[in-house]
Amino acid sequence: MPSLSIDPVFLPPTTDTSVLLRRLRRSRSVADTYAALCESDFNTSYDALRVWVAEMKERDELHQAIKTLDETASYISALAPQAEGHTLDLHAALIQILTALSIEQSDNERAALTAAVALNLLAQEPRRKDIPFLQLLGALLHDIAYLHSSRHEYRQAEREIEKSIKIFERLARLDASRYAPAHVMALNGATAIYRNRVRQAELLAHYQAATTAYLQMVNAGVEDAATRLVDSLRDEGDTLARMGRHREAIQYYSRALKYLTKLESDFTLRQLELSISLGEAMLSVSAMRDKGVHLLNTMLHKATKINALDQHRRIVDALYHAKSRNLDILSLWHKIFPR
Repeated sequence: MPSLSIDPVFLPPTTDTSVLLRRLRRSRSVADTYAALCESDFNTSYDALRVWVAEMKERDELHQAIKTLDETASYISALAPQAEGHTLDLHAALIQILTALSIEQSDNERAALTAAVALNLLAQEPRRKDIPFLQLLGALLHDIAYLHSSRHEYRQAEREIEKSIKIFERLARLDASRYAPAHVMALNGATAIYRNRVRQAELLAHYQAATTAYLQMVNAGVEDAATRLVDSLRDEGDTLARMGRHREAIQYYSRALKYLTKLESDFTLRQLELSISLGEAMLSVSAMRDKGVHLLNTMLHKATKINALDQHRRIVDALYHAKSRNLDILSLWHKIFPR
């Protein structure tokens, strides 16, 4: 994938930000920062914020930059909970930049949360097609595609990068000097995602062949073949889940557990991890969501019983996300910008 949307090359400034930048550098409070941003048009404010963040990164003061962005966004939220117009766009811009910074720092949990917040803000005014809306949505989708790609979730990443490409292609027709670089970088991102998905499909084919071979070995009574079969079924399930093919993943996880419970009469860490993977896949299938929650709650008790702290944390995170619809960033952006 290319650089994230906060890269200065992604959206080169096309406005005079000098006055606003001086105010941002001198700002001593979030109220001052907000007031300065409000007095400029959106592109000038957005450009100045991006330039300021780049300056803070160069000075190794990114932590302070994130703190200021976060506090300013919270200030706007408290000041104008039902914001609209320029205030709403500024709020969304702050959160979009925070999303990119979180991804850059490999804080994927925070990135998913802030992306959902930004998309919810953009969704407050339906049927928007104005330039501030489009460039924020295009940047968000570009970064979310990077997030999903880093998790090997290429199906989701493809959908997001394709929409980002269409948005910046449309904007580039209006202002090539500003939006053509983002269009090119999104195209480069798509190439990388497609290439990775081809490799993923090849990996799946490898696991499918291995599963067939090990199954034949199990039927022939070959020693240790069942253990290898379980591993192959699990790997196949993991690959299918990353590809978004959760119903198929459930089948392979279930088969793996069936063989594993025959091999291990007592409940083991291996059974726990497979059961968690099965539960997570179930959460992604609406008809099986309740069963997934039930299974994960059962595994929560088992993880506590065998003192599996990492697995316990994984279950808690999965159940938390299952209850928080705000984190379903894929469904959010489809509602904002339907096909």
